[in-house]
Amino acid sequence: MARILVIEDEADIRQILEYNLRQAGHDVTGVERGNDGLALARERPPDLVVLDLMLPDIAGLDVCRTMKADARLRHVAVIMLTAKGSEIDRIVGLELGADDYVTKPFSVREVLLRVQAVLRRASTADESESTEPVVFGRLRIDYTAHRTWVDDREVSLTALEMRLLWTLYQRRGRVQSRGTLLGDVWDADPENNTRTVDTHVKRLREKLGAAGDYVETVRGVGYRFAAEPEAGS
Repeated sequence: MARILVIEDEADIRQILEYNLRQAGHDVTGVERGNDGLALARERPPDLVVLDLMLPDIAGLDVCRTMKADARLRHVAVIMLTAKGSEIDRIVGLELGADDYVTKPFSVREVLLRVQAVLRRASTADESESTEPVVFGRLRIDYTAHRTWVDDREVSLTALEMRLLWTLYQRRGRVQSRGTLLGDVWDADPENNTRTVDTHVKRLREKLGAAGDYVETVRGVGYRFAAEPEAGS
């Protein structure tokens, strides 16, 4: 069972999501306004937020941005509900650290499957990815503590960015297709949403700064983490 917060201003959609998520065994709270959702999240941090991007008081993207800037909430998973065709909002949301998105109109089954996949990724990371910190050239990663440094400067990564970095690092020197990364990092259909991978890699490189070159592009195929630190310098 997970603690889930639904922030959606359309009452019928919110109630359908609340009912079905409860039927799936989760502890669910629903609100219609972004500020109310943020207040509840700060009072009792959820495991996952289902977040509509069109809210009556503040934009859903601002809710996501605020959460990811809060040390207590930045690791909370976020699934965005977006209008059909609002690709820019989806890209911005993913850059801010959202874990996934569902396009309206959607099937309840699709939302439940996305929720299950995001929670499973988080659970797997918590239970089986304990490891000692590693140093690779200018980069230091403490995956268990969810901390990363470049030249002794700490870099703030979202949970998904950390999973992406760790997956690439563990497979350093080996090319990873976008489809492989979608399946292994996002637990998504490898045939869909390859732009999601490009967007997150771009954002990850920007955050890593001087160490961003360790993540190499293999044109027409995907991405590869440098085999040796000098290769990315």
